[in-house]
Amino acid sequence: MIYAFNGFIPVVHPSSFVHPQANVTGNVIIGKNVYIAPNAVLRGDWGKIIIEDGCNVQENCTVHMFPGVTTILKENAHIGHGAVIHGATIGKNCLVGMNAVIMDNVILGDECIVGALSFIKANEVFENRSLIVGNPAKKIKEVSDEMIDWKTEGTKLYQQLPQQLYASLQACEPLTEEPVDRKNQEKIYDVWRK
Repeated sequence: MIYAFNGFIPVVHPSSFVHPQANVTGNVIIGKNVYIAPNAVLRGDWGKIIIEDGCNVQENCTVHMFPGVTTILKENAHIGHGAVIHGATIGKNCLVGMNAVIMDNVILGDECIVGALSFIKANEVFENRSLIVGNPAKKIKEVSDEMIDWKTEGTKLYQQLPQQLYASLQACEPLTEEPVDRKNQEKIYDVWRK
């Protein structure tokens, strides 16, 4: 659902897809080819949220801030299931792993990867291409070309997802048994496995 708050109406580019079960409130700007998944919450009530082009915010993520702060996901940022971004700036083409927590005033440089379940405490700054893990999180090494290529390819799948959802997502009743031609339908996944 999209909600206005204190006169702020969220802005969503038409090429982006906000799932009907997501919650986007107030001062939120969503760029092009962005995917916002079910149960994601982007709460721009006390400050501003900017989601730049090509980002994805997956299921059960929370994006929020302290009063007067702008939370920014820069171009092609990839926020994994259940992550919390609170008042941070996530650099271009970063990957935040599942259930990671990134606190206030954190700045991730471009092409960082944050491991699943990591906790980045407030005011931390990481240079470009940092691989960050742990609780409290710390840089353990540089992100390799191979790692960032893998991340970039995964993000491309999410950038294609809005168009696919607009074309085929619909509420339905479940079937009572698996159709005989289900295996033929599943060939669409072969494109993703390349």
